[in-house]
Amino acid sequence: MSRTEIKELGEFGLIHHLTKNIELQNASSIVGVGDDAAVIDHFGKQTVVTTDMLIEGVHFDLAYTPLKHLGYKSVVVNLSDIYAMNAAPTQITLSIGVSSRFSVEALDEFYEGVYAACEEYGVDLIGGDTCSSQKGFIISVTALGEAIADKVVLRSTAQKGDLICVSGDLGAAYIGLLFLEREKKIYLESPQVQPDLENESYVIGRLLKPRARKDIQEFLDDSAIVPTSMMDISDGLSSELLHICSKSGVGCLIYEEKLPIAEASKNAAYKFQIDPTACALSGGEDYELLFTIRQEDYEKITLNEQISVIGYVTEAEKGATLLTKGGNSYTITAQGWNAFKP
Repeated sequence: MSRTEIKELGEFGLIHHLTKNIELQNASSIVGVGDDAAVIDHFGKQTVVTTDMLIEGVHFDLAYTPLKHLGYKSVVVNLSDIYAMNAAPTQITLSIGVSSRFSVEALDEFYEGVYAACEEYGVDLIGGDTCSSQKGFIISVTALGEAIADKVVLRSTAQKGDLICVSGDLGAAYIGLLFLEREKKIYLESPQVQPDLENESYVIGRLLKPRARKDIQEFLDDSAIVPTSMMDISDGLSSELLHICSKSGVGCLIYEEKLPIAEASKNAAYKFQIDPTACALSGGEDYELLFTIRQEDYEKITLNEQISVIGYVTEAEKGATLLTKGGNSYTITAQGWNAFKP
C-alpha cells in the first residue's frame, strides 16, 4: 500500500481530504465543515456540551489499538457523556495533533472509525482542527446534544430512598486491558511468540470498541422515566458512585450479589487470579450508565433486562457502603482511574 506524507497535502488539503464526504444528518446542523465556524440551531431545546481529550501513551496504546477502533472510540466516549445527561447527541467537532510518523492512509483509517460511530449514532461531524505534534497522537472531541429543559439529568439530584441502577455489565474493559498489556509485554520480550487471546474476544471488544448506551436513554424516555441523577461509568463504578453521593449530599448501599458481571468477564478475571467484583467496582472504561430512579419507577425498570438495580440511596451519614455476598460491610473507596496519578 502506498504511503502519502501529510506534508504533501498541507493542513487545508488534509482537512478537505478527511472531510470531503461528510453528509449532514441533523436538521439542527445548519453549516458544517468548510467555513470559519459551524452553525447549529436546536429549535428551542437546551444544548448539552462535553469535551474529552485522548493522548497516546496515556489513554491508548497503538501497539494493540487499531486506528479504526481508536477513531470509533474517540467519538463514543463523548457521546456517552451526552446520554448520561439524558440528552440526544447531534454534532461533534474533532481536533487532532499528529507527528510525521503518521501517513494520510493511517489517518484515513482513523477517520473510518470516526465516521462509523457518527453514522451509528446519527451525529454530524461539523468541524475541528489539525496540527502537528512533536511526538504521538493527540485527539480532542467535543460533542453537542439537545435536551428538553425539564428532562436534563445531573449528578447532584439523587434523593434518599432512590434505587441505584446500572446498565449492561461491569469490569470487562479493565480485564480486556490486562490481556492486551500482558500480550504486549510478551511480544516485546519474545516477538516470535503468537498472541494468546483465544476466547477473550468479549473483554477485549469491550475495551477496544465500547458502546454508548443510546438504547438505555431511549428506553428511559419511552418509559416516561426521568432519572433523579445519572452519569456514565468511565473511571469505575466506585468512583462514580462517590461522585453522585458527594454532589447530591447522600450516601448509598450497594449489594455485591446485584453487580452485573458477564460470565466471560468472570472467567477472564480468574485467569489473572483477581476478583471479578474488584474489577466491576474499580475497572474503568465500561461506559455504562449509572443512575438513580424513584421507587415508583421500579416496575418499569424491570421490563429492561439490560438494567440492574444494585442498591439504594441512603442519608449522607451512612456513607457509601458495599454489602458483600458473605454479609460483611465495606466502605466504598475510589480505586478507579485518576488522570493525574503518577
